This record gives sequence, C-alpha cells and structure tokens, in this order.
Amino acid sequence: MTSLTTQSCEACRADAPRVTDQERQELHPQIPEWILVEEDGIEKLQRHFSFKNFVDALAFTNQVGELAEKEGHHPAILTEYGKVTVTWWTHKIGGLHRNDFISAAKTDALMGPAS
Repeated sequence: MTSLTTQSCEACRADAPRVTDQERQELHPQIPEWILVEEDGIEKLQRHFSFKNFVDALAFTNQVGELAEKEGHHPAILTEYGKVTVTWWTHKIGGLHRNDFISAAKTDALMGPAS
C-alpha cells in the first residue's frame, strides 16, 4: 500500500465519487488521530492539534494553508490559543474523497515524526 503522504490530490469534479465504506476502512487506519464527524449530513475528517502558545498554533495554521494551496484542496481551520482544529472534506461532493485522507496524512506530517 502506498503511503498517503506520497500521493497528490487530484482535481475533483462535482460528480466525483465519495469514498466507499471499504475505502474508508482501508484509509482511516493510516490517519488514526483523525475522527470522522458529520455536520449537516456531510461526513468530514477532523483533528485537534495542541501547541504551547498562539504563535506556534498560528505558524502551524500557515503551514496547513501552504499545504492546501500546493494540493489545491482547502480545509476549514480554527486557530485558538494553543490549539488548531483542521477539518477536511470535499466541498464539491459534500463528503469524503481520497483527497481528504491524503491531505490529513500530509497535515500530520507537518508535525514531524511521531515520538
């Protein structure tokens, strides 16, 4: 299985398929810190990242923004003192696409190797 962090997001059309239950079961274990949430009937991936202060949280937010621009895929980001919440989903299809799992894995990689 190819690591999600080595893959690139593909341009998504409004008729692109959402991930299947089987794909979700294969992909989600690769990003175990992310939770599946549903908002207004739309399934999304979400994770909270903790930091020592606002400056570090803001720096991470900017890194996620740069990643989003590079991939052409954009999350919702909430930056607070010592905490950043990142939520990925594919707006055009109103749910999860493989791109969301790729982007979540790349977001994790911004934090560096797990200790």
